[in-house]
Amino acid sequence: MAAVQIASVAGRAEIATGTVYRYFPAKTDLVAALLREIAAREIGALRRAAINAPGPLSALCAAIMTFAMRARRERRLSFAAIAEPVDAELDAARTALRKSLAGEFARLIAAAIAAGRLPEQHAELAAAALTGLLIEGSIGPLAPDETSRDRDLVQALALAALRALGVADARARGLVVQTVLPEDETGS
Repeated sequence: MAAVQIASVAGRAEIATGTVYRYFPAKTDLVAALLREIAAREIGALRRAAINAPGPLSALCAAIMTFAMRARRERRLSFAAIAEPVDAELDAARTALRKSLAGEFARLIAAAIAAGRLPEQHAELAAAALTGLLIEGSIGPLAPDETSRDRDLVQALALAALRALGVADARARGLVVQTVLPEDETGS
């Protein structure tokens, strides 16, 4: 985020720098708009993955795996949008992005609880913890660098997440191994 330069953005868009400033008076305004766009795109991908699943727990698993795979495939952008240290002026926009992710996971967790597929729990708190697990496990500084094994890492993250939510043996239930990520849902 610190590397974003208005002149470079204008050059790539093939417009005058002044035109960019007309719509985005400061660099932070431009980056905040970018973060809102990323949030909308990622929430859309999670929803598309979940809606195609046969049930509420499968929908949650599909959303978890979609987030993790997309984050792994676009690590630099994901890290910049979610975890890279930035100016305090952008913290609100980044917090909004993380809240929108957690909100989508909370909705899916609540649906799985209501259907009796997860044990009773505080859906919003579980979603906040799940969001942290996925961010740290997929793109955070502690995440493995082994990009050649992304699918295995995503499956391991999904298993850890589902177990943390109270699914005793997600692999035996076929949730993780059988979850298929369409190509258009795994890349940006």
